[in-house]
Amino acid sequence: MARKIIAAIADSTLFLREWLVNPQRTGAVAPSSPKLAAAMARWLPRDPESYVLELGPGTGAVTAALIKRGLREDRLVAIEHNATLAKLLRKRFPHAHIITGDAWHLDQLLRDRVPPIPSVGAVISSLPLLNFSKEEAEALAAKIRSVLDPRGRWVQYTYQISKHRSRGADDFRLLASQIVWLNLPPARVSVYQK
Repeated sequence: MARKIIAAIADSTLFLREWLVNPQRTGAVAPSSPKLAAAMARWLPRDPESYVLELGPGTGAVTAALIKRGLREDRLVAIEHNATLAKLLRKRFPHAHIITGDAWHLDQLLRDRVPPIPSVGAVISSLPLLNFSKEEAEALAAKIRSVLDPRGRWVQYTYQISKHRSRGADDFRLLASQIVWLNLPPARVSVYQK
């Protein structure tokens, strides 16, 4: 138990430090809570062979929840812009495909894998879409749409809890939306289908 508390404090400290360096890209001052991570992880694809793409995994709070929920680590592809956080993720999840890169290039990053990953069953996103313009969010959503399987899901959270739709999600069907109050700050998880 003490080891978990120490790890949580270390993650929060690292996350805060990285946020101070680049608040536009990090988007939060603390890692996702276990409740938020679990709310996102429940939307894994039914097919255990499907890849799952995680955008903005940070210190891996949602990543750990995805694996705990049953995702095989070798079926996880995570794109993290911050090189320090990507290095930490590689240590924690050695069998996952951790890519240091820009989520707005996700289609190219998936094609550049050896072997290439043509599509994914779900995109789990912790990206701070409110920090980006409407045009940037729409461009990202188009990329997400292009890599999703035909009935694939995009799971996105936002701190704008009053609005049901995330920025850029107009071309997706809203499947579910819930507020996770036990997070700092509270967040809305929205699930979209292609």
